[in-house]
Amino acid sequence: MREPVPSAWWRPDRHADRRPFLAARSRIAAAVRRWFDSQGFVEVDPAALAVSPGNEAHLHALATETIGPDGARQRLYLHTSPEFACKKLLAAGEAKIVSLGHVWRNRERGPLHHPEFTLLEWYRAGAPYEAIMQDCAALLRLAAEAAGVRELSFHGQAADPVVEPERITVAEAFRRYAGLDLFDRDLPGAARAAGLRVASDDTWSDVFSRVLVEKIEPNLGQGRATVLRDYPIAEAALARPKPGDPRVAERFELYSCGVELANCFAELTDPAEQRRRFEAEMAEKARVYGEAYPIDEDFLAALEFMPPASGGALGFDRLVMLAAGASRIEQVLWTPVP
Repeated sequence: MREPVPSAWWRPDRHADRRPFLAARSRIAAAVRRWFDSQGFVEVDPAALAVSPGNEAHLHALATETIGPDGARQRLYLHTSPEFACKKLLAAGEAKIVSLGHVWRNRERGPLHHPEFTLLEWYRAGAPYEAIMQDCAALLRLAAEAAGVRELSFHGQAADPVVEPERITVAEAFRRYAGLDLFDRDLPGAARAAGLRVASDDTWSDVFSRVLVEKIEPNLGQGRATVLRDYPIAEAALARPKPGDPRVAERFELYSCGVELANCFAELTDPAEQRRRFEAEMAEKARVYGEAYPIDEDFLAALEFMPPASGGALGFDRLVMLAAGASRIEQVLWTPVP
């Protein structure tokens, strides 16, 4: 008899090993839904198919095609986030919405990445992005309580979900952990002098990302969660500029145990500026990857009606991993992609 392939997660012995993680996942999902309901949020269910999967240079989508009754074909994408759809709902008049659903991304697979995963995304109309920081702290506590643990953990690292997260700006993190000035005009040169690998064709963004991944992220979320806030404007394609400092945007990321859990910001609602940023991102995507995605004109039109708002996108599977003590994302997915 032929042996099952290595991806045979359905084998009873393998399922038994994973089932405690999956049971924790179900409890956490139920607790998250109850919490958002208690906060007055409406749960929405955005369509997965979109004319544009997102317009950030390093996001990669899965494409598909619809065929109409007349045989006409239309290229569509599985969304990388429900963001565009959710913002259209804000433009339509919704004020507090949450989505817990599947999203898809190409070129992503590893202990913390999967081509299909679950994203928790929520928006508060009229709220500052500090309100989303408070939501994130509440969700960490909630996940730990639902999983029946007192700490979040990953690969030997631990964080107390009850302690209020540390808040640090990206500029402060660059100085503290890399000894670099974020606003140095020659960041590549400074990074090279500090011993980082910098290629001759690396852009400022390439170097920024390398410093973040190699020098900063491993130090975040140790002992307690970290809110890394105020990203450079060039690294926040959908966030509004910070009042008083146009060099940075009102964007933050949430970390625990060195793991990035959430990406959040005060939303940009200027359609002309959003178009400019999208075009710049797609030009960079074309330069690096030889392809680009269409811009959702309907989304830009909706921004004219969208109120000031803040929102967050949290990797639900990663949150479950840290609460349940899993080491690989497949352990917390009911049916992993082969």
